[in-house]
Amino acid sequence: MTAVISVLGKDKVGILASVSSKCAEYNVNILDVSQTVLRDMFTMIMLIDIDDVSVEFGDFAGIMQKFGDEIGMEIRVMHEDIFNSMHRI
Repeated sequence: MTAVISVLGKDKVGILASVSSKCAEYNVNILDVSQTVLRDMFTMIMLIDIDDVSVEFGDFAGIMQKFGDEIGMEIRVMHEDIFNSMHRI
């Protein structure tokens, strides 16, 4: 199964590295990454594989949101099925 992580906040060094490390800590594999900086705002979308995540998916989403607060970024994790349903017309 896959999920989507979105990251938004003021640009600074090490955002991709820190989010990737946190994913690895919970055995989450990153399948694809898109990132850009708009003026001084960093934006990133990650497609992740959650088949082997070491905690419940809801717990992982909460962990990542709390981690975002700690590093001054907004991090949201959404199951791909929900993401697709929200964007299907």
